[in-house]
Amino acid sequence: MSTTPKIRVLVVGLGNMGLSHALAYHHNDGFEIIGLVNRSKPNLPEALKGYEFFDEFETSLDRLKPDLVSINTYADTHADYAILSMEAGCHVFLEKPIATNVADAERVIACAKQHDRKLVIGYILRHHPSWMRLIGEARDLGGPFVFRMNLNQQSSGATWNTHKQLMKTMSPIVDCGVHYVDVMCQVTDAKPVKVRGMGLRLSEEIATEMYNYGHFQVLFEDGSVGWYEAGWGPMISETAFFVKDIISPNGSVSIVMEDSVKSDDIDAHTKTSTIRVHNGSLDEKGELKFADQNHSMSDEPNHQDLCDREQAFVYRAITEDINLDDHMRNGVDSLRICLAADESIRTGKEIDL
Repeated sequence: MSTTPKIRVLVVGLGNMGLSHALAYHHNDGFEIIGLVNRSKPNLPEALKGYEFFDEFETSLDRLKPDLVSINTYADTHADYAILSMEAGCHVFLEKPIATNVADAERVIACAKQHDRKLVIGYILRHHPSWMRLIGEARDLGGPFVFRMNLNQQSSGATWNTHKQLMKTMSPIVDCGVHYVDVMCQVTDAKPVKVRGMGLRLSEEIATEMYNYGHFQVLFEDGSVGWYEAGWGPMISETAFFVKDIISPNGSVSIVMEDSVKSDDIDAHTKTSTIRVHNGSLDEKGELKFADQNHSMSDEPNHQDLCDREQAFVYRAITEDINLDDHMRNGVDSLRICLAADESIRTGKEIDL
């Protein structure tokens, strides 16, 4: 039996992601949940009802002195909560994005390095075997690349209320876009150089300075180009809401979704169903030489399984002293691109990175 002490974790924020991460800690023998924090007490699953509950973060941090703080709150609290935690001697798991601006994101990274604390950012797709397969297949094709990606959500009821709350501080293209920009950057090692964006406010229910539909283009130093689109709300179309397509001079690799999947199904946001690899080689008659290859991903992990894998990585990062310098830098870089897109939308100007 292992004699490694359990990592004592304080879970802050019990929305959709926070509850999933809390369940991951609960079911992982390497962790011990010592407290749950949320402004109001949600309807907790049975597995989490026995843990001590707090409605205020700083008080619980000071009283419990955890080894790890798991921060799953709204983005405008991420930087401050992470810095407070690391200054108190804790490692941090921080849901994406790191902060609402690049300067605060840089402060978080600097604090982690100054205090020699582990900081793992919630880029859940990095732990998904099918997405790792997608990236590997694309890299094998060779660049430069065209990236075509979106994640639109036709939301109503409680989901629309959550989206409106999120949009008080952050647009859909920043909140979700960091995942897919991170995928682009993993496929091409080239430096991003320019960003162009456009967006539109499609609802009177959100602040006048916010938009609930956005689209941006990013240009890379090697000639690669990409676009990302995100929209939230009851008016959003279900048509082609999930496009994940990477094209190169030698072919393409795509995620093909089942027709029955709906945009507000959270498992669909990470599901791949089928990865289609297309070889663009032609024969002497100018016809395609090879049929497309469809790789079934039927055994892939669901949303909770992915959260379990992500927190297992957090455990290894702490206990095995994994170097996270590149991980942290990638988190800042993907945020920088998405915030540049937001700036482009608000100013109507192309942004040089």
